[in-house]
Amino acid sequence: MKDRIAALLSEIETFVPVTGEELEAFRLKFTSKKGLIASLFADFKTVPPDERKAMGVLLNELKDKAQEKLHEFKHLAETSTATVNKTDLTMPAGKFQGARHPISIVRNQINDIFKRIGFTISEGPEIEDDFHNFTALNFPPEHPARDMQDTFFIGKDPDIALRTHTSSVQVRVMESGMLPIRIIAPGRVFRNEAISARAHCIFHQIEGLYVDKDVSFADLKQTLFYFAQEYFGPETRIRFRPSYFPFTETSAEMDVSCNICGGSGCNICKHSGWVEIMGCGMVDPNVLEACGIDSSIYSGYAFGMGIERITMMKFQINDLRLFFENDLRFLRQFESAH
Repeated sequence: MKDRIAALLSEIETFVPVTGEELEAFRLKFTSKKGLIASLFADFKTVPPDERKAMGVLLNELKDKAQEKLHEFKHLAETSTATVNKTDLTMPAGKFQGARHPISIVRNQINDIFKRIGFTISEGPEIEDDFHNFTALNFPPEHPARDMQDTFFIGKDPDIALRTHTSSVQVRVMESGMLPIRIIAPGRVFRNEAISARAHCIFHQIEGLYVDKDVSFADLKQTLFYFAQEYFGPETRIRFRPSYFPFTETSAEMDVSCNICGGSGCNICKHSGWVEIMGCGMVDPNVLEACGIDSSIYSGYAFGMGIERITMMKFQINDLRLFFENDLRFLRQFESAH
């Protein structure tokens, strides 16, 4: 056995690998579980007792030399692995497998437009208390939106409900006191309505809020004009009609010229040439004060739009229920839209 150890030790000391494959062959030959060194240790039990101490020293020296040789040339193994695995796992994925939901496609597109002009995304809970969902937004106690026919209350507690709009996120952001504020709040909302081709008890909104010193209605109009032309096209026209919302004053509904017929009149725009897409207005001073913001110093505007309505316009979908049925025949039509 002593002669075998000496011969293997000489082979190990003179071994100089050039490639990772040669180094791997060396490892398998000498240090693997079925290698030569393991075989020598298995035969160690046959060594006479008076020779075992000296023989054990030689075996351990042989094992250490083999391990040192592997460590000395370990860079060859790393290079070999890098050559074999040419996939850069940090690169973005290739072709998207499947299709994004049309609601997700439109939401992301709207988010991107507002992010380009300095808006950040804020999110909040879908289960809200009365203060954030109604009271802070200037809803008086007798307002019809507080009635059971419009709101899903949680159990028998009249103070906890599924949020009816993402305006509650705006309240939470204003409460933080981090001024100025320029945010959009996309999310799912819930209202107790009968489900039909044009209405659903679950839908999605994107609401926007800008609060700072000297904010005017002209700032609101310019922001929404930019959005309309970016999303619907450079030829898009907008118009504002007076309206009423408890949380804004002055309030307006915003229409865009129908991008289907170009304003000449069709079924989508009910032959008016215009399609309503959102409500908007200047934040009511009562709302600012309820959130701890001095309305004598700060002003702001807010707007909100339903994502489903814009998605139906974009893809000419005539039944709102299709968004919630998970019909693969419907969803596969949007594979190239994202």
